[in-house]
Amino acid sequence: MTNRSSSSSNKSEQTFQAPKNLIVPFILLSLRNFNCHGYKILQQLIDFGFSTIDQGNLYRILRQLEKEEMVKSEWDTSEAGPAKRIYSLTEAGENYLKTCVYSLEQYQLMLNQFFSIYTKMFTLPNSKEEKNSEEKNNKE
Repeated sequence: MTNRSSSSSNKSEQTFQAPKNLIVPFILLSLRNFNCHGYKILQQLIDFGFSTIDQGNLYRILRQLEKEEMVKSEWDTSEAGPAKRIYSLTEAGENYLKTCVYSLEQYQLMLNQFFSIYTKMFTLPNSKEEKNSEEKNNKE
């Protein structure tokens, strides 16, 4: 249970912690049109809004996705410096991304319903007060 005083804290102080597996569709989406180095994927995830990403965890997820044949990688030795892995989306990854899109659409519908109910619960008393105030002003 959350304390009401902590729930009323400033939104900028709150950090969004996405469910662990929610990162996978974002990784696959990042690879949808471009082959990327891990660091570029990390930057795109930050741009998507993932504020806390452990770089080591990202590479573990990428290895797991490669094991599941949703992504593939190869070494890029074309540039000076150490070789880098370039990740790309496979057909299985593309299919999984489509499944994720459907699931996320359903999840979004649920969230929209939740926030609609939540908003009604917390705006109705204010609306009644406003109506009473308006009625009072109209009588005067």
